[in-house]
Amino acid sequence: MRSSAESLFEIGCSVLESALTGSTRRDLIDDLSSEATLDASLQRLRAGLRANVLNAGGRHVSLERIVNIFDRETRQEGFHALHDWDGRADRVGDDTIAVDVLNYVARMRAADPADRTAVAIVIDYYLINILALFSLRIWDEGDADRNLDRVGQLLALLQGPEGSGQMFVRNAETLILIATSHFEVQERGYDRLLDRVRQLNASHQVRIAMGHAASMGSHLRFGFEATYARDTIVMRDDNIADYPWLCYALSVVMNEYARFHSARIEGSERAAVVESLLNGLSADARAFVGQAPTSMAKCSGDLTRFRDAYFAHQSDLLQEFEPFRPTDARYSPLSFFFNFSHNVLKGTIVDALLRSDPWRLTFDDLLTGDSHDEAVSEQKTLLATTLMTYARLNPDRIRGQLMPVIVYDALAGRQAFGTTMRRLRE
Repeated sequence: MRSSAESLFEIGCSVLESALTGSTRRDLIDDLSSEATLDASLQRLRAGLRANVLNAGGRHVSLERIVNIFDRETRQEGFHALHDWDGRADRVGDDTIAVDVLNYVARMRAADPADRTAVAIVIDYYLINILALFSLRIWDEGDADRNLDRVGQLLALLQGPEGSGQMFVRNAETLILIATSHFEVQERGYDRLLDRVRQLNASHQVRIAMGHAASMGSHLRFGFEATYARDTIVMRDDNIADYPWLCYALSVVMNEYARFHSARIEGSERAAVVESLLNGLSADARAFVGQAPTSMAKCSGDLTRFRDAYFAHQSDLLQEFEPFRPTDARYSPLSFFFNFSHNVLKGTIVDALLRSDPWRLTFDDLLTGDSHDEAVSEQKTLLATTLMTYARLNPDRIRGQLMPVIVYDALAGRQAFGTTMRRLRE
């Protein structure tokens, strides 16, 4: 029963917390791993995931009612957070993304013996998608900032010592990006979501903006090369939802850079801000420092704020961008191109499941190359190239041609860097 003082969001978080603490996941894995094959384990798990119910060791954790309500409300607002678009059927898929991945792994590893690691990763992937859905409901009731922090606490539990060991995202703010980075036939939800994000406190907005600037750089660079055949005008006209978001993100990140600059703050935090700016501008630098496209007419305030701060610090910024020039020896997000952020995460999980070996990298780690740890840089390059290999084996048809939707190419990254720097100096 729901008390008058308790919101549906709070109830949902409590139920999720019960699944993420104690022995719930461990008991569920023990039970499912008693089957003779991984396929049998996953078939039993699939029934629970479809019903949004986890049964383990006599415990019954039901998310059915809350997930159904949240999913319905989120769809009404324009987002299919739990379901992917089926390009072949030309409609939203029947199963959730987590169940789609489970089905694929069950087919590929049908004869394998039961595998605790694989079962654990599937359970955590299901739960990260539920958390992503929750990240879009933080404005429903109560304080949105406090609610987002609550999602962050649950994320820490999910990726903590009781979990599978698979990393997903760095913070709760990135879940908002993952939940909304799907193909939507009608892009009606993005403007409303942006209005809501503006209501969050400064620290939450900065983290949202940095993730969006970097990821949209990779997303639009992919579109420029693959979808739009290097036609900037077509790209701008086809991304009327993306450009206001990118403009907002660059404005917020630019303001953060100006704050660091004024306070003479150096170090890794400033470098991360600089890199995020560069990645975002690499999508279409001329749109932000030159003639603005019509797709940005409704974000003129953000554009003005960005330009005022950018041109006040242009000389320093151009120097600070230079260390992020891509090389063959170090991972760079400028060399990483993809269609949708959630596909990058999904591909990472599929690889971890096929190898039964969780990745210790988050999606956010692929959006930055600012690491002085050579081993970490090598792991990022390995993951990016692994995802590209899968994408080449399973290409999408774009403009009548079969193309991979995830690419890692250091030469293309250097070209993107050079083009961006020339546009910024014009």
